[in-house]
Amino acid sequence: MLRKALTFSYDDGVEQDRKLLSILNRYGLKCTFNLNSGIQVHDTPWYYKDKVPVYRMNPDGLEALYHGHEIAVHGLKHINLKEADYQEAEKEITEDQNNLSSMFHTDICGMAYAFGAYTDDAVQILKRCGIRYARTTQVTHSFDLECDMLRYRSTCHHADADLFTLGEQFLALTPDKPQVFYVWGHSYEFDVDDGWERIERFCQMMSGKSDILYGTNREVFSAF
Repeated sequence: MLRKALTFSYDDGVEQDRKLLSILNRYGLKCTFNLNSGIQVHDTPWYYKDKVPVYRMNPDGLEALYHGHEIAVHGLKHINLKEADYQEAEKEITEDQNNLSSMFHTDICGMAYAFGAYTDDAVQILKRCGIRYARTTQVTHSFDLECDMLRYRSTCHHADADLFTLGEQFLALTPDKPQVFYVWGHSYEFDVDDGWERIERFCQMMSGKSDILYGTNREVFSAF
């Protein structure tokens, strides 16, 4: 049984996901993509670092585009759950889950919190609607599985200065317990600071290892 796994998590359903998917697919890697079904439309962009236009994609064709990867909740309209009352939070989670299930013809059991924001009430809502794991924006620089799957902290963001050092440590591991290298981010962030070259170099470095399970969040957490 494999005891090491690599998984990715990317937010917002943006046009740059297309390029990220081409890289992931080239190296046989898997990702969970977290979408906002209530605003999943190619409309007026926002600008990352005041220079990179960011467009969400239209729903048509997304099921085929994301084939082989996982779709998860990111909130109906990407609101901050810390600023929402109970009814707003419930709608933000459950309607996104239901919409994505219909759009992608699958059950949806994962989530990433918009802005990394959550409350105890939000966690209880997740439990009631069958969400089994939910990612925060906190990181650990660790490969140990988190105890609290609904407040999950990843290993690191893809722009972390220690990304490659952590990669080398992970490749060298011969663990006797499950170890997960969990990377998160937004694909539009790669449009600055040579980000695309960096993530492709990382994917190439980590791919093709017989002792690593390459899976979506769902696949990895189900295996371990």
